[in-house]
Parts: sequence; C-alpha cells; structure tokens
Amino acid sequence: MTRRTDRHTAAEDQIPAPAPADDRDGFWAEQAARLHWETPWTRVLDWSDAPFARWFADGRLNVAYNCVDRHVEAGHGEQVAIHWEGEPGDTRTITYADLQREVSRTANALLSLGLTTGDRVAIQLPMIPEAVFAMLACARLGLPHSVVFGGFSPAALQSRIEDAEAKLLITADGQYRRGQAVAMKDGADEAVAQAPSIEHVLVVRRTGSAVAWTEGRDLWWHELVDAQADTHRPEAFDAEHPLFILYTSGTTGKPKGILHTSGGYLTQAAYSHRAAFDHRAGQDVYWCTADIGWITGHSYIVYGPLANRATSVMYEGTPNTPHEGRHFEIIQKYGVSIYYTAPTLIRTFMKWGEDIPARYDLSSLRVLGSVGEPINPQAWLWYREHLGGNRTPVVDTWWQTETGAIMIAPLPGNGAAPKPGSAQTPLPGISAKVVDDQGVEVGKGESGYLVLDRPWPAMLRGVWGDAERYRETYWSRFAQQGYYFAGDGARYDEDGDIWLLGRVDDVMNVSGHRISTAEVESALVSHPSVAEAAVVGATDATTGQAIVAFVILRGSATDGSAEGSDVITALRNHVAQEIGPIAKPRQVMVVPELPKTRSGKIMRRLLRDVAEQREIGDVTTLADASVMNLINNGVGDRAAQSD
Repeated sequence: MTRRTDRHTAAEDQIPAPAPADDRDGFWAEQAARLHWETPWTRVLDWSDAPFARWFADGRLNVAYNCVDRHVEAGHGEQVAIHWEGEPGDTRTITYADLQREVSRTANALLSLGLTTGDRVAIQLPMIPEAVFAMLACARLGLPHSVVFGGFSPAALQSRIEDAEAKLLITADGQYRRGQAVAMKDGADEAVAQAPSIEHVLVVRRTGSAVAWTEGRDLWWHELVDAQADTHRPEAFDAEHPLFILYTSGTTGKPKGILHTSGGYLTQAAYSHRAAFDHRAGQDVYWCTADIGWITGHSYIVYGPLANRATSVMYEGTPNTPHEGRHFEIIQKYGVSIYYTAPTLIRTFMKWGEDIPARYDLSSLRVLGSVGEPINPQAWLWYREHLGGNRTPVVDTWWQTETGAIMIAPLPGNGAAPKPGSAQTPLPGISAKVVDDQGVEVGKGESGYLVLDRPWPAMLRGVWGDAERYRETYWSRFAQQGYYFAGDGARYDEDGDIWLLGRVDDVMNVSGHRISTAEVESALVSHPSVAEAAVVGATDATTGQAIVAFVILRGSATDGSAEGSDVITALRNHVAQEIGPIAKPRQVMVVPELPKTRSGKIMRRLLRDVAEQREIGDVTTLADASVMNLINNGVGDRAAQSD
C-alpha cells in the first residue's frame, strides 16, 4: 500500500470551530483529511440520490490501516492500544505493534479460508481482544462484519447470519459472566444448523469448556490464526465500500440490518471521539464500558479511538464481579482519564452507595461521558460528584445505531454552562432541529420531534437488502422537508438548548398533555428514597393514558413502613410538585428490580403489560427473566390508586 503523509498538523489537534452552515462540506473535508487516504477524494458529498448519501466517494482508504499501521509507522508502535481486563482477573497489554501483528495474522487466516472482498463475516464473541482483532481484520480485507451481542439467543444469531448471508462465524467456546463460565459454542452450533451460508466456524478458546465439534467446518482460533504470518499488506477500498452491518435490537419479524460504509463513518467516528471527549493522543487513558456488540462498541471502543491513537481499557465482565467496586478499581489501576458509560450503570452505582467509589482514587478522571438514553439530572449530579469530584465535565451524548457517531453533546471546555440532563447542542458540522407535526421548527420552551435536516458522514447507507424499508422507516415522516426522523421527542429550553425526551412511544398523552417518561423518571429519582425508576403510560378511560411508575427504593428507605402508603403518597406528591399535577402518577409500584435487556435497557413493554393487567409478553431478551415474577408477586398491595 502506498504511504502518504497524514494531512494534518499538531496545531489542529483541538476541538474544531463550529462549521458555517454554508460550508459544512469544507468542515468535513478538514476532518477527513486527518485520515490517511490512498487516493484523495475530489467531492465531499453527493446527495443527488437522497436519501442515499455518498461521502468522499471517489477516495480510497483502508480503515484498519488508519486504526493501526499508520500509528506504528509514525513511531508509536510501543504505545499501549488496549489494556484488557478479564473478568477472572487475567490481563493483557496490547501495544499498537502487537495489534498490527495480531490483525495481520487474523487477516491471513481469513484469506486462507477463501474469503474474498465483499463476503460477510458474523462475529459473536465476548469482550476479549480477539473481537477487536476480528473486526479490524475484516475491515482490512474489505469483508463487511456483522457483530452480534454475545448474550443474544441462537435464534437471534441465526436470523442475522441468514439476513447477511455470512460465510464465516467467529465465536468462542464460552464467556465469563458473574464468575461463571457460560457456554457459547452450543448456541452457535444451533444457529449455524439453520444457516446454510456458513462455511466455517472459527472458535476462540476462552473458558476451556468442552464443546461439540464438526470436522471440516469448525476451526480453533489458536490453531489457525496463531500459525499465520504476522505481516499483511492492506489494500485500499472505495470510501463507500461497506464496513459493517449492525442489526438493531428489539425488532420484531425480519431483523433490520443498519449498513455503514468506510470513509465517512471513520471520519466522523474519529472526529466525534476526539471532539466530544477532548481526547489527547498519547496522554489520555480512555474507557468506554459498552459491549462490542452494540454501535457504541463499534464507534467508541474500536474505530474512533484507534483511529485517534487512543490508549483504551477493555473489560470483559460485569461491574459487580467480583465486587461492586470493580469499575472504580480499574479506573484507579490504569489511571483512566476519560470514562464513558450508561445512565443505567450510573443509577446502579447510586443504588450500591456513594461509599463504594469513595474507597478508590478517581482523581485521574477529567472527562465523564453518558450514552444510551437521556440521563436524569439526579444521576448526572451524582456522577459528577462521586466520580468526577465536582470538577469534571459530563458529556451527555445523543446518537443512534443509525447515525453511527455522536450527534448532540456539550463539548468539554467550550465555556458553556453545563445543564444536567441536557445534551444541549449539535456537534460542529451537525444540524438538528426540533419540529412539530408539520415539520415546522418549534420555539424556545416548546417540545416536538428531533430531526436531522442535513446529511452527515457517518449516516447509515440503508437497511441491508431493503431500500424501501430504509426510506419508510427513517425518511417518510418528514419526506416533504427531506428530514431524517430520529424517532425521539425533544424540546428546546429557553436558551435554545436541546433536551431529549426519549422515544416518541415513551411520550405519554395524559389529558392531551405530552409528558415524557424521562421527565417523570427524573422527578422520581430526585427523591431521596428512590434508587431507580421506570415509568409507562397505561390506558385510562378518563385521561386517555395514565402514568404508572415502578420504583426501586434505596436501602435506607425500605425500613419500617417504606413500602406502605406513606412513601407511595410522598412519591406521587413529589412528582406533582416537580412537574405539575398533570404528571402525578396514577400508581406507584415498589419493586425489587426492573426488567432489563442484556444491554441494560429497561423493557417498558413488559411494564405496560403489568400496568394494564395483561398477560406478560416475550421475556427472552431479558438479562434475568425471573425479574418479572418478582414484579408480579404482590404488586397489588404495594400500588396506590389515584385520588
């Protein structure tokens, strides 16, 4: 591969200035020029076939070369790329030179299996370094990968393999979860039995568990990959060459494969990682706690950080294994300076108690990030106080699988006053609006629908194999205006900053008033008795919908009469005081846990079933299906009806 000098200077390693509305192409050209291009582009954006975009389309680059080789060639081979922590306590330190060798071996192994440019590869692995090696090897060879979360069922894996027509599955014998070795290969075998496109299954030995074996199809990673040469010459691909397919979770029927391509995606993943977290190559230690199977793991564990020559932490296990201070112990051990996690985990930390982070030295932290859902102000403040020592910025990020990269977030150090619970403003180069049903932008202090009114480099290029579904799902709601509809509600505050209100189906209509579940949940968890809350709208003959709240109480609040009418009445009144009488819950149910998926998202659909006294729906995607039994047992005598 011909070597070209990266077209940026150290002076440009700063948060970029806002892009003038009339020169977004120039702005994105500057960001793309920070990457290595084998063939420079001549046109930034081709929007002539909207809503199908082409960014830097006549340019050619190799994504893996940008994430690995160019850093080694620039003299940074001995810099640590990944500090890996296994759940049982085993560790690995992987430098950029190590990463180059491992990715090269993996690429050579995939070539030995007869894979050619454009073939799809399915990956279902735990949070181990081989997951990164596999993704980068696919990128190196122009093989679009489809990473499937390690906790998904064989049926979910099979449907994703089938839709992408993957030829290879990379999996493991098992994974560690909460101190136990959990089988993976058995599920992979079940999935592959119904997936005729699979030619080989490449298996990483992680737990040492005994596995069934199909000769000729199944191959051990350590036997195939470790025997390969540790050098490989990458080739450049068109900027619009498919990089990966990622299937959205929670869909019914045919899975929806979100397609991302190479040049535009890498440009924005790298830019947003650098800008949103004020990342400084060679200085920061960065940790994104997401799983590799989600878009956050793609953009902010693999592609964005590695393109920026980050030193990252990668952790295999759960945050309370072997103890509830595990994350803080890791922050202290590696001197983590940037920590990016989800509000669900922050609220879990709150429930466990502030005394746990207080046992550790967290002074290395200088930027905190939040991702996955709107963060309630109480959790924001707790996060900043007990992890950030009341000195760090908290970067509350909004984006989606479909957007590919962070779209709305307050930039650290930009001088703006922080607003706990608000993502505030689009990043430079991004344009977003809050509009009404007719697509007209609402005024300050008003609520509506969040739309993206200009294309962006990391945007999805379609739904795999279904162009019409892409148009219908994302572009039909505001087709006349040409807006991408994100599916989220939002409002402007009096300063014009954006507050996300959650999915539009999580906005309740109570007597004609639009009330978001996030607002009511924030009010509930601001009460000192509440550790976590989830709110749903239930059908009501009088008001159309009524608010039903499920709350987990803090340990000290469960003593005495806490589960009786006193605390429930107090919580209902507290919400009315915080938001207004219209938001007063019809019912408050005290529960021991909330139903969550393996990625930590609350399954409000199941809570609606409880609130409306319906038969409970499918619980197979829950991390712990027994939670619904706990909720159902006796909620009646802990529920308070409205006045």
